[in-house]
Amino acid sequence: MKVLSLSQDHSYYPAALKISFSYQAPDHIATLGNLDILSLKKLAFFCSVKCPGHLILKAHDFAKYLSEAGVTVIGGFHSPVERECLRILLRGTQPIIVCPARTLEGLRLPKGYKKPLSEGRLLLLSPFSSRQRRNTSETALSRNRFVGVLADQVFIAHAAPNSKTESFCGEVLEWNKPVYTLQSEANARLISLGAKGIHPEELLSKWKSTE
Repeated sequence: MKVLSLSQDHSYYPAALKISFSYQAPDHIATLGNLDILSLKKLAFFCSVKCPGHLILKAHDFAKYLSEAGVTVIGGFHSPVERECLRILLRGTQPIIVCPARTLEGLRLPKGYKKPLSEGRLLLLSPFSSRQRRNTSETALSRNRFVGVLADQVFIAHAAPNSKTESFCGEVLEWNKPVYTLQSEANARLISLGAKGIHPEELLSKWKSTE
């Protein structure tokens, strides 16, 4: 399977990137996998590197819940909690979009990606040129914005106080995009910013009601 570059005039290039007032659409995006996944409703998944233990367990349970419900999940899956949740999602049957904070050129695919790719339920996307072969804090932020714009709704399991994830949450809320988090005192700051604290079944109810 080869990396395919989509220009802005390509039929599969996501319209959300071109119509967003908050994001400068890249001239090209690199793709690997089933492009039909782009047309599906997508939930972005984020979590800070630092996360309370009880929320880590809830995030894992939530990933299982999303998998069983068939929700298409998009993310960078870089933090420890995100990576473990991706591992759970890869074992399911729902579509997944993974967006590395670097080019897809020369990217070594984890073993767990091969089966979902062959099944047509995994898509890798990158807005970065072939020169960007290393993850940096700048590319991570750019990637997160890319994911946020592509997503229909955003879920943040936890954002540590004064973290980049918390700052990003405030940015997404300014886009008037739905942002959800786990109902917990540990997420009080996120909720005070405007994120909606909910339980997993509530999110899925809201998700289905907007299909």
